[in-house]
Amino acid sequence: MASAAGRVIVHWIKLTGASQATRKCCGQARYNQTMTLTARDRARKIKIILFDVDGVLTDGTIWLVPGRPSDAISEQIRGKVDTIGHAVHSDTMTEAKGYSAHDGTSISLARLGGLKCGVITKRISETVATRARDLKLEFVYQGCAFKMQAIRDIIQKEGVALDEICYVGDDVIDLPAMREVGLAIAVANARPQVKTEAHYVTPNSGGYGAGRDAVEFILEAKGVLEQCINSYIDERNPIPPSMDIGRGGSDLK
Repeated sequence: MASAAGRVIVHWIKLTGASQATRKCCGQARYNQTMTLTARDRARKIKIILFDVDGVLTDGTIWLVPGRPSDAISEQIRGKVDTIGHAVHSDTMTEAKGYSAHDGTSISLARLGGLKCGVITKRISETVATRARDLKLEFVYQGCAFKMQAIRDIIQKEGVALDEICYVGDDVIDLPAMREVGLAIAVANARPQVKTEAHYVTPNSGGYGAGRDAVEFILEAKGVLEQCINSYIDERNPIPPSMDIGRGGSDLK
């Protein structure tokens, strides 16, 4: 949200019809006012952290594994190997992704630090739903091309402000959300345009601990990272299952 001074500058420009040079100068002044908060200052306010999936919680690789073609399709393509092109298709298709165990642990650490977590992704896949159940994420939005729609829904449901939300992204589809939230984080493998507009860039790439980097950056800024780690590994006082991530097996159902 713009400061009162920033709003006065914009109002003054509109009323006076200031020159282009003056507009540029005042616009820069307003921009500088919005940049006075450091990334750590922004991180201290965060209550919810939201991740893109492909390229952020994964390395961006999408494995499409076709099942066995039906007998009818097999019969149709028999003897046409040189001419069938891309017309062959299976009755079933499995989409597979790889996730980092380090990122999984970060969700438990985030909860210990009072954060809620979620994902917003344009794609729709069973593997994302499965991983979300395993991590017990509070927010899961699939098939969402415009990420701010999901964020506005979360704001309404949770009663939080934009500056209390962090978004972690890697590609241009994430820019509208990153431009609005309180803390915008880009992963190390993000596109250059995304890194330019981020408040913080993770040391590690998506699928290789970038999610953990984002969570630890926030918890460290709040001054609770070591406390959260010690609570997580305390054998005498284990955290409740509701706060911890799943163990696979039946937890995935």
